[in-house]
Amino acid sequence: MNIIICGAGRVGFTIAKLLTEQNHSITVIDQSSEDIQKINDALDVKAIVGKATSPIILENANSKDADMIIAVTRNDEINMMICQIAYSLFKIPKKIARIRSQDYLNPKFSRLYNKENLPIDVIISPELEIAKSIQRKLESPGALDNVPFAENKIKLLEIYIEETCPIADIKLNELTKKFPKLNANILGVIRDGKFIFLKKNDVIKKNDKAYVVINSLQMTETLSAFGHNEKISNKILIIGGGNVGLNLAKNIEQSFDDARLKIIEKDKNRAEFIANELNNTIVINGNGLDEDILAEVNLEDVETVIALTNDDEDNLMVSVLVEKFSKDKRTMALINKPNYSLLQSSLKIDDLIDPRMTTVSSILKHVHKGTIENAYSIMNGEYEVIEAEIIETSELINKELKNANLPDEIRVGAVLRKNEIIIPRSNFIFQKEDVVVILSKRDQLPLVESMFRLSPV
Repeated sequence: MNIIICGAGRVGFTIAKLLTEQNHSITVIDQSSEDIQKINDALDVKAIVGKATSPIILENANSKDADMIIAVTRNDEINMMICQIAYSLFKIPKKIARIRSQDYLNPKFSRLYNKENLPIDVIISPELEIAKSIQRKLESPGALDNVPFAENKIKLLEIYIEETCPIADIKLNELTKKFPKLNANILGVIRDGKFIFLKKNDVIKKNDKAYVVINSLQMTETLSAFGHNEKISNKILIIGGGNVGLNLAKNIEQSFDDARLKIIEKDKNRAEFIANELNNTIVINGNGLDEDILAEVNLEDVETVIALTNDDEDNLMVSVLVEKFSKDKRTMALINKPNYSLLQSSLKIDDLIDPRMTTVSSILKHVHKGTIENAYSIMNGEYEVIEAEIIETSELINKELKNANLPDEIRVGAVLRKNEIIIPRSNFIFQKEDVVVILSKRDQLPLVESMFRLSPV
């Protein structure tokens, strides 16, 4: 595919890198000559210095032959204008825009986004996506993340393997005997910084980060088998009432029964605003790093603390203070600078939230060809878990899994067939309308796309 990316910041750079490695033809546009130079030095792409709203610049980017344009500049209005110009002048088929302002995302203004008004095909809101991601973490205590697939009927769990994990050091092909209720597919683990696809004679080990595909209805049983029996937190403290914090609070109010939620926001006007937006949340105007404020919220009674300010250092320090003054709390921190992830274990923070990869994952699922409907990135996009439907043209149809000749770097996790969730074995036969969840290494994604193409070659 010929893809134009407008914006060479962290998100734009990451998308360009991943798509280039998938053999897409990429052009990147940005006004910053410094950012474009970084792109030129690191990637094999066409990089242009200039305004992406300029018709001449877009023409020079060969927009007339582009299949997609992705607008991820730092300005919402510019991203909107890029999509408008891309459609009006060049008829680019697919237009994706990152939009942060919640005013533009208000459902009552949804008619704005159509071909007659503002032709944006896909809107990515980082704040909304991050809030959803945190909510998923809260809904699966004991898991680092849970990602829904197949209309939320299949889940991908990310689980840290602790010393007390009951299934550690047991061969995968023996798990069913020892844990008959465990109906899960352990696809692989991150071990010592490397991803390993596990085979039937392999084991998971302590300190692994395991990726497990399950029937969504069996989340509690699965986590219990991994040694996690934590209850869902109802007593939650959010530090920072920005767009992420506010959206998360709204989600919690709607989805969590008996939630006891508090927010600390240091800006008085913002605190008053979010207090009016929420129904059952206590909003406190103050600094989350102030020990008196933390005492005011009765930290001892809180189960989970989520630091969501705009300052990485503040978010880290909040987590440290919580650990100092009140042990055994689950802590989460929003971190924009990737190097800070190295501090996670030493600072004893349970979860670090990376907004960049959350946004990238949201965009990538719209780039894939064929019947691929969803995608989730692992290890900065080195691996992806995707969801796709089998149609008449799929080369998998009516074929046994053992005869599909899939490379070792592709692993089928689960299949939704009508309303049944199947963990496929070697004799499993793919059928039309099966929804398949697959883990693939990045360089194998073109093969995955070909398996789910919309028309025969």
